[in-house]
Amino acid sequence: MMPSQRRTRIFEELRNRGSVRVVELADLFSVSEMTVRRDLDLMQESGLLVKVHGGAVVSDKSAEEPGFEVKVLQMASEKGAIAREAIKYVSPGNSVAVSAGSTTWALAKLLPTVPNVTVVTNSLSLGVELHDKFPSLPLIMTGGVPTPSGALVGLVADVAIESLYVDVLFLGVHGMDPEAGLTTPNLAEAQTNRTLLRYARRVVVLADHTKWRKIGMARIAPISVADVLITDEGISDEARISLADSVGDLTVASLEGERIEMSI
Repeated sequence: MMPSQRRTRIFEELRNRGSVRVVELADLFSVSEMTVRRDLDLMQESGLLVKVHGGAVVSDKSAEEPGFEVKVLQMASEKGAIAREAIKYVSPGNSVAVSAGSTTWALAKLLPTVPNVTVVTNSLSLGVELHDKFPSLPLIMTGGVPTPSGALVGLVADVAIESLYVDVLFLGVHGMDPEAGLTTPNLAEAQTNRTLLRYARRVVVLADHTKWRKIGMARIAPISVADVLITDEGISDEARISLADSVGDLTVASLEGERIEMSI
């Protein structure tokens, strides 16, 4: 069993039981207790569990959803670089769906630079921003129930999306893991994102390097659903190899342009 598979099984045990013991996991996977402790260390760093004496307990962070104002400040340079790569996949006259998220929000601000683009979004923050700054931009907001991060989700959102079909979907995620796939902390948001996936000709996933091996409580889809995945140059070699094998095309955005802008 690969280490990533073992950690996914540990996470499943945690969800089912609420706690795990090192000695039991070592016996279950036929590995040393030191190997298990290293797994638990890595999972604690990702916010998936809390280590306690002799084992670990569930962390509520896998179901925690930061507010939009908090997320938009995190990895801002990386998200800007990813957005500049992502806009290259938009052609004049395209219909573009943009899921809720801070990385997709960085992209949305560039969409009005492409002629005759129609934007569909389930992001409350993104929709308001685009309407206020670019009132002539064709914009469709799905409606729905807002999550703490400003995503519009639920039956109303899903029904609206099912009546449309877009050229490109830009999907933001909370986490990406080779076993768990693309995830989010919010169950309803995961369902609405799956609906978006079904009604898009092309899927472009936007995820900065900190999303690697982070696992939210709700699974959206396997990583292989991405026709294109755009990340930043902070991504590890291990992640590059894994992602390149899983997606149609892996693009690693350079921060050089961001550094130039910041120095001016």
